[in-house]
Amino acid sequence: MKKNFLLTLFLCFSIFISNGQINTPQASPMCEISQSVGVSNVSITYNRPGVKNRVIFGELVPYDKMWRTGANKATKVTFSKDVKVGGKDLSAGDYSLFTIPSEKEWTIIFNEDLDLWGTGDYNQDKDALRINVPSETLEKSVESFTIDFGSFTQSGAELILSWENTRVVIQITTNAVEEVQKEYTALLENGPDANTYYRGARFFLDNDLDMTLALKWIDLAIEKRPEAFWMLYQKARILVKLGETKEAIKVAEKAIEMANSAEDSYGYDSKAEELIKQLK
Repeated sequence: MKKNFLLTLFLCFSIFISNGQINTPQASPMCEISQSVGVSNVSITYNRPGVKNRVIFGELVPYDKMWRTGANKATKVTFSKDVKVGGKDLSAGDYSLFTIPSEKEWTIIFNEDLDLWGTGDYNQDKDALRINVPSETLEKSVESFTIDFGSFTQSGAELILSWENTRVVIQITTNAVEEVQKEYTALLENGPDANTYYRGARFFLDNDLDMTLALKWIDLAIEKRPEAFWMLYQKARILVKLGETKEAIKVAEKAIEMANSAEDSYGYDSKAEELIKQLK
């Protein structure tokens, strides 16, 4: 009887194991992050080992030896569009991320092999990019290995690796301004609505692009929305860039008049007054 009971229990346990999985905590939890950088989207999948009272760099992760840059399967980085990493071109696509830490700088490696666990089967011939970046010492220790982004601009951001008392910063830049410039130029030649003309003119103005084209678009926007005093203010700014100071003052004065007549000026009367003050 006891023998039959144990056999039944064993069979039930075997069926449970074969038909289901027990979800247990990972020693190095997996993390997925996705971030817009300029006009590209950057996605990263990696595992996060902990310090756990160990000396990391120089011992657990030896200096001048290749590191998988995380734990378990190689860290995967995906760029939706072409970028520059550390000033060097890197095509859109999926890459594994490896590093070679040293005391004062790291070698950052983007490799095209996505099926690596550890560094044993790494093939340098599949490297898409290698750069060297300086490492920094942190005052406060970072317990879990962390990949994050910071210092955003219209065209790029920093990719930051942090663990224990070490931080490495990798510059990522995109052709955001050039790409948006091309898209606006193509779009606005087809006669869209006032707001699209306005956004295109503002983008060109704020990024010091073609001011003649910006003036053309702001005029078309104002033609479609003659009550938009904020558009007149931006036109005055464009005229300043074109060196047409007298005309810029006239347009700014008109913007003030219209803003004061509106239910809410949204501060554009003050902005236009300040612009005139700067020009006189």
